[in-house]
Order: sequence, then C-alpha cells, then structure tokens
Amino acid sequence: MNGSTFGRETISHSHGRFILSLLGGSILAGLPLPALAQETQDGADAPATSEAQAPRQDVIRTISVRGAQRLEPQTILSYINLRPGQVYTAAAADQALKDLGATELFSSFSIRNENGDVIIDLTENPVINRIILEGNKRLKNDKILPEIKLAPRQIFTRSKVRADVARIIELYKRQGRFAATVEPQTVQLSQNRVDLVFEINEGPKSKVRQINIIGNEKFSDGDLRDQMVTKQTGFLSFLKGNTSYDPDKLAFDQQKLREFYLTEGYADFRVVSAVAELTPDKEDFIITYVVEEGERYKFGDVKVESQIRDFDSEGLTKSLTINKGDWYNAKTIDDAEEGLTELAGTFGYAFADVRSQVRRNPETKTMDITLVISEAPRVYVERVDVNGNTLTQDKVVRREMRLVEGDAFNTLQVKRSSNRIASLRYFQDNFEIEQKEGSEPDRIVLEANVEEQPTGELQLSAGFSSLERFLLAASIKQRNFRGRGQTVGASVQWSRYSRSFNLSFSDPYVFDRNLSLGVDVYRRDFNSFNFIGSNRQTTYEQSTTGASLRLGFPVTEYIYAIGSYTLNFDDVSVDESTYFLDLDGDGIPTCEPLLAGRYLCDALGKRTSSILGMTLNYSTLNNSYHPSRGNQVTLTAEYAGLGGSVKFARVRGSASKFWPVLNNFIFSLRAEGGYIKGFGSTNGVDDVRLTDRFQLGEPEFRGFDIRGVGPRVLRQAYDTTTGEYITERDRLIGDDALGGKAYYLGHAELEIPLGSGAKELGLRPSVFVDVGALFNVERPQTTTLTEDLKIYQQTYNGVTSQTTNATAPDGTANIPLRTIPAFRELFLGDTAKPRVTVGIGVNWNSPFGPFRIDFARAITKQPGDDTKTFTFNVGTQF
Repeated sequence: MNGSTFGRETISHSHGRFILSLLGGSILAGLPLPALAQETQDGADAPATSEAQAPRQDVIRTISVRGAQRLEPQTILSYINLRPGQVYTAAAADQALKDLGATELFSSFSIRNENGDVIIDLTENPVINRIILEGNKRLKNDKILPEIKLAPRQIFTRSKVRADVARIIELYKRQGRFAATVEPQTVQLSQNRVDLVFEINEGPKSKVRQINIIGNEKFSDGDLRDQMVTKQTGFLSFLKGNTSYDPDKLAFDQQKLREFYLTEGYADFRVVSAVAELTPDKEDFIITYVVEEGERYKFGDVKVESQIRDFDSEGLTKSLTINKGDWYNAKTIDDAEEGLTELAGTFGYAFADVRSQVRRNPETKTMDITLVISEAPRVYVERVDVNGNTLTQDKVVRREMRLVEGDAFNTLQVKRSSNRIASLRYFQDNFEIEQKEGSEPDRIVLEANVEEQPTGELQLSAGFSSLERFLLAASIKQRNFRGRGQTVGASVQWSRYSRSFNLSFSDPYVFDRNLSLGVDVYRRDFNSFNFIGSNRQTTYEQSTTGASLRLGFPVTEYIYAIGSYTLNFDDVSVDESTYFLDLDGDGIPTCEPLLAGRYLCDALGKRTSSILGMTLNYSTLNNSYHPSRGNQVTLTAEYAGLGGSVKFARVRGSASKFWPVLNNFIFSLRAEGGYIKGFGSTNGVDDVRLTDRFQLGEPEFRGFDIRGVGPRVLRQAYDTTTGEYITERDRLIGDDALGGKAYYLGHAELEIPLGSGAKELGLRPSVFVDVGALFNVERPQTTTLTEDLKIYQQTYNGVTSQTTNATAPDGTANIPLRTIPAFRELFLGDTAKPRVTVGIGVNWNSPFGPFRIDFARAITKQPGDDTKTFTFNVGTQF
C-alpha cells in the first residue's frame, strides 16, 4: 500500500483508494492554507498568526465554532478558557490552541479574531472504522490485536498510533525480530471515517552470531557457553535451539554463569558487564561478557543449629553430606536447606524456616556454614480446597489426597498427593498443591488449584509398519467420563494381516470404594506369517473372541493388586488348499505334516480358555508415560483350567528403574521374563499349544525380526545340481517359529537430551543394549523328503481335494498342481544362551504422528535366529 510519511502534507491514491498519511503534519480537507490563522498538531505548540498576535486589546464579543460534526460547539468551548467579555490576547489564544490539542480530538484547528468575533476553525479527527494488519506471518492477528490500544469506533489520533506501532515492534523484538518495521497508513472513508492499516515488515529473526567471554582463566569459553541458555548459531544449531537473541535470556545467562562458578568454589565471581551489539545489517547479535573469577574457596566448619526441640543439632550435622575441606559448592548448601526443610515438614513443621549463615575467611580461603532451623509450631491441616474444576467432581480430586482435614502436616504426603493428582492426566502439567497459612499459626490450608484439560480422544489414524504394512485404526475414548474419573472407549484396527475390535470400561473407584473395576470385550483375527526371501507367507490364522473382567485394590500406597478373569474362544486354522492332502484317497483331506509341519497340524482346532489371573504392581515412577525417575515391578500369575479345554499355568514378571544422570540424560534398566507350564496328556506333543507359547523378536527385541529369536524349524530344499541342501536364509522354503515356554529379556537404554529446538520437534534419541532368549519347547518331529513330491488335484464322488496319487480310486487321472522339492527340516534355537544387540533409536512426535526408528546389530546370536538391522513404525492422525 502506498502512502506518505509523517512530515509531508500530501494525498496519494493507491488501488482506487484515497490514502491520507499518518506520519506527517495536519490532515486538512477543503481549507486553503492562506486562510489558516493558527494551527497545531496533536497538542504541539503552534505560533499564533498575525491576527492573533496583533497587540490589540479587543474584547471578545462572540465565539463561534466551524467544522464540528460529531461534537457540539458548547462541548468544544468547554475545552478552552476563552469567554465573551474577556480581552482577546495572543497568550490567551495560544493557551486555547494548546487546550484543543490536548484533547487529541482534532486533526487541525485555528483561531482568528475579527474585531471581537472569535472564530475557531477545526477538523475533527476521524473515527476508526476497522484495524487491518498486513504482512504479519510469524505473529498472527490474535497475538497482535490484543496489544493494540486503538479499536474500531474510537477516535483516531497520531499519538495513539505511534504508541501502537511501538507495541507491535516490541512484540517482534520478543520474538527475536529486531529488524521488524511497522508503517501505519489510513484509508479515508465517507462520514469522516478511516480504516487504519498497519503494514508490517517482519524481517529475519535476529540470531546470536557470537558469544565472547573476557576474563575467564579457569574455564574455557566452550565450558561457559555450555552453561548458557542462549547458543551461538552454527552447524546443527537447529538441534540446539535458543539461538535467537532475547534480552531476558541475557540476564538469565548471567545468573547461570554465577551459579556455575558458585558450584565450583568461586564465591567471589561476578559478571562485570554483558553487552549485546546488533550487527549493522540488524540480522545478528554479538554478545560480550566481561567476568571476574576471583579466588576459589573450600568448606570450613559446617554445622546445624536447630531451634526446634524435636531435632538434635549434632545428629543433623552428622547427617549432612557437606564435608570440611571439600570445594565450596552453593548447590550443596541449597540442597541441604531443602532437605532440612522437607525433614521438618515430614514431622509437621510446615512453616519451618531454614537459612544458611556464611562466614567467609579470606586468609584461609574457607567458608564456614551454619544452617539454622528457626523455631516453628507443629502444623495441622485446617482445610483442603479444590478450585477450578468445572467438569471433574470434587471427590475425584479429593480421593487422591493423602492428607485430610485434621491430619498432621507432612510434606511427603503433600508431594505424593500432587503426583497422584497429576497422574490422572485430567489437569495441567506440573500440577502442585499450594500451601497457605490457616486461621491460626498452627493451621495450614492445602489448595488444589486445577486447570482442566480435554480428556476426550477421537482418533482416526493411518500408518505404515514394517510388520503390518498399511494399517487403519479408529478409536474413541473418554478418560474422565461424566467427571467421575471413569474411562470408556471403543477401538477398531484393520491391516492386511490383522483385525481387531475392542470395547472397554474402567472405574478406579467403583461405588466410591477403593476398588477398581475394568471390563473388556474384544474380537481379534490374526494371521501368523514368515518371510521366505522377500515373500510373505501366511502359516496359520487365529481368531479369538473373548471378554476380560478385572478387579483391583491397593495393598499399600505403592503396591496395587489386580485380579482378573478371561474367557477366550479360539479357532486356529490353515489354508486347506495349501496344507491339506487326501493321502488315503477317501475324499477327506487332512493337515499334512509334509506341508505344514507336525507342530502346526497339532495346533489346529477350536478350544476354550478360561483363565484366572492375579497381578501385583509396585510403582514409584514419577510419570507413567515418559518416566525419568522411579521404579516399577510387576508380577503376574495366570491359571487356565477353570473350565474350558486348555489347561496351563503361566507366570510373568518385569522390573524397571529410571533415573536422571549426566545433566538431563535419562538412563533406564528394564528386565522381564516368563514361564508357562501345560497340564494334561501330551501324547508326544508339547503340553503347551503353539498359540499359547511366548514369542520374542521385533519390536520388543530390537535387532531381530518378528519372532526371530528362539526355537524354530527351517526347511531347506535339496539342490540336485550341487547335491547339497540350500542353507541361505532367503532361499529357504520354510521358516517356522515355534515359540517357547520360557523367556527373558533385558534392556539398558540411555536417552540423550537435545536442545529446545529438537525438543519442540519432539525428537528423543537413545542408545541401547538388549539381551534375551526364548527357549524350552518339546522337540518336534521333523521330516526329510528325499525326492520331489508331486501334488495333484483329485475329484472323486463330487469332492475336490489334493493328493499325492496320480489317479483317483476310480482310475481317473488326477490334475497335476505343483511339486514339492526334496527337503530336510532342521530344529534350531532352543537354548537359553543370551542373544545381545546394540543400537541407536529415535522417537519423533512428527506432524504425521508418532514415529520410531531403530538401527540395531546383533552382537551374539544362536543358529536359526533371524536378525534385522533397521525397523521403523509410523502413524498419522487426521
């Protein structure tokens, strides 16, 4: 948009609109310049014209106002002190002009005296019709408009426009865009109205090109830059983040430097100056710090003085981790203060004040520390308030509180209550219970000020998996149904090789008692498969229809017990056209071990599983979805045989530990294992069916293919050319995982922290080591076919089947279908010896949905194991 700038009195035309400049002098419409006796702009002083300055002593007879449209003349006259009967003077006229300018209601005004008749000519400031923002891409209208003080239907004034321009520029500076400019323009409309247009040139984001540090001798520039939030631009700076200049971060970085030196013993350290210089092109900043490191100190005498009689000062002193002679570290003092405060709170002294008294000894370069616990009353909970919940019922929050009215205050219980309420995931992140003084010195009020978050989830997703290929899923879930803390959900998933449907309901406090109830009803169709080279080959199909009922209760604060009952109806089948033969010629084909394997033929059929289970779960994790600290142990025992046709006992266990290490790295150790024992007659067959055994591989065991670990049967074709069996894995004619009755699996993983830029992208890389094994299965009967076997299609008595006979019983020639080459079967992998893999992986919360990629290599493996280096999984929401 074209327009003039302040200081020029012009009218320009652009795009069919007349635009009056905002950044210049008066906006005068229809007034010849020679006729103006005196004028001002926005209250600025303006010299009187020759008439106003004439040294006449005229008495004002009348005062008239010309040009008023919205304002009444009497209203305008009330702004000035000129009155009929007064003597007209230049000073009085000047003061009247100043008074009119101070109102900011007029774009131009003048006063002239014609023999006692005072005439005020003025033009009212226009009314703003609308405010338009142009050129803003990084900051949307909803971020800028609330900061603008002008609004539609307000009177337009240039001073307010200048103030709004400054506010918009300040918003861009906060975003690190110091080159941003704002040009205000007006579009003149009828009835003295204008559209106010802010033309914004956002400019590039100002980066920090360089950080210089002067005066540091003990630590390198790189060491000190690592302590700062602000980072220099450079290679991979998009992963570091925080490369934009921010004055607030500049002050914060100075504090970070001081904290770093104080932890290293330099108690006299100070930042002499911190200067940020904008480069001439306004694109980058160069920051220079001047520091004084000072002398390094050690701890001298350290003691605790308690004014609370319940605490023994000498005993508390011995419990401190600060030792005389250690290098001075301000953080250890803060930790000691926090620990003593928490200890006092545990005994009910909520308002105990712990302060450290430091005495510097320059001669010996030591610091004597005295931690003083001030006297305070024992405190009791007066009241528990829950505020901010509009949907969630009060009882949902209160039942997670570990303290109630009348209880002795305890900081550990307050912290536990905060964690339990936060774990509901109904409210804001970083929820904390606030503590306020009660009506008496020994009373305290606990406030749970919550901000409710959406708890309903409606998800439609599509994705691609290296296991399932293309998959579709839809689900709906409400985690806080009717504000009662109940969860209801329904989901459906479809892919080429699996389909499932599930309905679920759970209530953590059924009938307002400390009991949880859960119900699931489901249907799952699954096609088991293997890969022969790059070809995927379905081995068997399993359909499961069932329901599960769960009832849980707390054993202790950290241990939870869950009893369950599951009823499944399973049907295992194979493709009869592939695996069935009519060897007897009676027209009734049966599963042929030569084609399917004895282990698979034995698993076919329908069966009912009635399973009773019990789970004990111990957890101190700080977050159940992405933990960084705490432990979890789970034990599960199941028995199938309370009715049904399947009988077995199965036990599983898992343990995990998470803790932060090395400045925001998260290290975790996880282990799990299981064993299943079948009951009943085996008749030479394994007492646990193929579909009930454990399987191990991708994705649980990275570095191996799906079901790539453990007992399996490999079918190797005989090469008549070489006279040997073909052992290359991609040329096998059969590769069937049998599963195992026992397994173990362990993970050691280190999650690597990245800069804020990578965090905003949702990237979480890690390095890991996995170790495990799957074993213990009855050795199956293997087959060796010494010569090629021809398969025919036979039609006899109206029944079509497959057979190895060239002719039907009635002498009719059968139709050749295919030839099975000579082969041998090898049973491999049934060993408890560990398999070990190492690798790197990345979790990415991408715009397309969650994405996981892993590169892993097997360090140790056993014959028959199927390795896989690269795996990924991605989905999307729309």
